[in-house]
Amino acid sequence: MPHPSRPTVTLHDVAAAAGVSLATASRVLGGSSRRVAPEYERKVLAAAASLRYVSDLSARAMRRETDTVALVADDLTTPSIGLVVAAMERQARTVGAFVTVSSTRGTPERQYETVRTLCAFRPRALVLTSARILAQSAGGRLLDELLAYQQQGGRVVIFGVTDMPFDSISVDDRGSARLMGEHVAATGHRRVVVLAGARDRMNVSSRTSGFVEGLLAGGLDIQDIRIENCEVSRQGGLDAVRLLLERGLGDTDAIVAANDLIAIGALTALRAAGVDVPARLSLTGFDDIPLAEDLTPRLTTIALPLADIGAESIRMALAPSPGGPVRQTVGGTLVVRESTVSR
Repeated sequence: MPHPSRPTVTLHDVAAAAGVSLATASRVLGGSSRRVAPEYERKVLAAAASLRYVSDLSARAMRRETDTVALVADDLTTPSIGLVVAAMERQARTVGAFVTVSSTRGTPERQYETVRTLCAFRPRALVLTSARILAQSAGGRLLDELLAYQQQGGRVVIFGVTDMPFDSISVDDRGSARLMGEHVAATGHRRVVVLAGARDRMNVSSRTSGFVEGLLAGGLDIQDIRIENCEVSRQGGLDAVRLLLERGLGDTDAIVAANDLIAIGALTALRAAGVDVPARLSLTGFDDIPLAEDLTPRLTTIALPLADIGAESIRMALAPSPGGPVRQTVGGTLVVRESTVSR
């Protein structure tokens, strides 16, 4: 059921709430060079903040149409998002636009507040990237804000899984991870630990499901697949494998990680414990960040076309609206390197 849109706040509303004339409110909020008495300026700004006079600022911004694309991302510290942002920047510059970047830590409330604030900075387009962005995020307010922004001439593109009515690009995490599970099984591995990342991260949860499907399809028994959750980071992989070593590896012959950073932490812990990769056990990752090829041994992983996704997001954002949401799904490619061997 659609969430009801919030009534648009007008300059007249702000002027009335502040107890000033429309001209005074316009001078304060329109950036006029004509001076306004400090007490009136304070009243207008307080009224605008209280009434959340952002949508009208956005409407004026769309009429001016700047060449800024605002990117809203969960986490800017990961190598994978770095590849996406760099590609966005390159693509935007080919048409004289530039990209600004904001981080939300993946929380719906912060996504909403960030989008709402960015609209006041007059972006030409918004690109949101997150594992999952749903219509009911932040109680439906995020969808309201994005719909209002679009109605005022802005473009919205989402990189991630979404049910919102905007153009989007998503990764087939489950299907791509199944390729890895099938490969590990086909190379003779029969006792596998999956470093699954955090349960509440949709992309790594989908990858875990895909790994398990591939391993089962390759002949493993479900009791021979062990799933360990951990922080989605190098430290998460390091801590998880240290705990695994304390309990004993037993006859584990492969570790499958939900992303390359987790795999890198796992490799560090294994090397410190004197466990040979791949002679003792094989190790795999997911994403194919640049560091994956510089490790010793080089990391078997799933390569995602992150640069292509970044460039395509910008092309979609700067193109005229096609009249209905366009959905694109991309898959990963298995890249076999020295961190895995046949058993």
